[in-house]
Amino acid sequence: MPKVHNYSAGPCILPQEVLQQAAEAVVNFNDLNLSLLEISHRSKDFVEVMENARALVKELLDVPEGYQVLFLQGGASLGFLIAAYNFLPMGEKAAYINTGTWSDKAIKEAQRLGDVIEVASSKEKNYSYIPSGFGIPNDAKYLHYTSNNTIFGTQFKTTPVSRIPLICDMSSDIFSKKINVADFDLIYAGAQKNMGPAGTTLYIVKESALGKTGNNIPAMLDLQTHIKKDSMFNTPPVYPIYVSMLNLQWLKKNGGVSWIENINNQKAELLYNEIDRNSLFEGVTAKADRSNMNATFVLKDESLTEEFNKVWNAANISGIKGHRSAGGYRASMYNALPLESVQVLVDVMKDLEKKRS
Repeated sequence: MPKVHNYSAGPCILPQEVLQQAAEAVVNFNDLNLSLLEISHRSKDFVEVMENARALVKELLDVPEGYQVLFLQGGASLGFLIAAYNFLPMGEKAAYINTGTWSDKAIKEAQRLGDVIEVASSKEKNYSYIPSGFGIPNDAKYLHYTSNNTIFGTQFKTTPVSRIPLICDMSSDIFSKKINVADFDLIYAGAQKNMGPAGTTLYIVKESALGKTGNNIPAMLDLQTHIKKDSMFNTPPVYPIYVSMLNLQWLKKNGGVSWIENINNQKAELLYNEIDRNSLFEGVTAKADRSNMNATFVLKDESLTEEFNKVWNAANISGIKGHRSAGGYRASMYNALPLESVQVLVDVMKDLEKKRS
């Protein structure tokens, strides 16, 4: 079968070896003659999976002492509320940076508990840049931001400097580059971008920062509940956690976060150079803030849309249409997308220009 170059922006591309191992586990896991989908989550075989997955997160991100790693459910959409419940005392103030759809949703969830101060926003320019030079109120309980914006294609290149606790939704770029976990009180990330299939959400939390809000937190939203139960307060999403573990093993085997960061930089440079060089295309975000994960661009002449769509489909490229709310094109270059796939897209763009010159 011809290779498909998978630029899907939602459920991420995964390495073929990870998919093969995951498929085998569905039929026969650990030579038990049982499917991973039907064994007890309390069995030693799955407890080992959970422990390995958490240990790999700590190793790959160099998580310092005093932090807990959890694999829970609900995606970042639930994380918006979990972050607020665990860090924002009812009726008090939190600071948020609004850089797109997901940070906007996070703001709405936090407003259920307290006073949200939008310290910076790029909404007035359709979220085409990352704000800078903003002030942070000292009396806010934390500063929240979204590290990468999948819909509009912007990314924080540095961690905001904050005198108050820092919380980050890293759903779409965690494990794509090195980070200093000690800068944050809470990091949360849905698995379906760089880790595994949808269904589990990673939390990395500074344990000493918890339990200080005085909120009557529902058990399922209380991170202390899940820490006490080693991510097994309720039945965990077994399969997504297992596939995430396999993916993290793949990352470690090949050289870890530094290795993949170098490749991700190469992929982004290759594609953005072509977008800037090619007379038929243009980027839609500030160059300094371009995302290494989600490159957004448009045709300068929309009458070429049908022709361009035809040629990239013929090249077995999948998933580069822009988000329905943004239009244009979006090439999502998550960790498992090889550099060769980016070259195929670049070649298609070059060929279209030649035909039109």
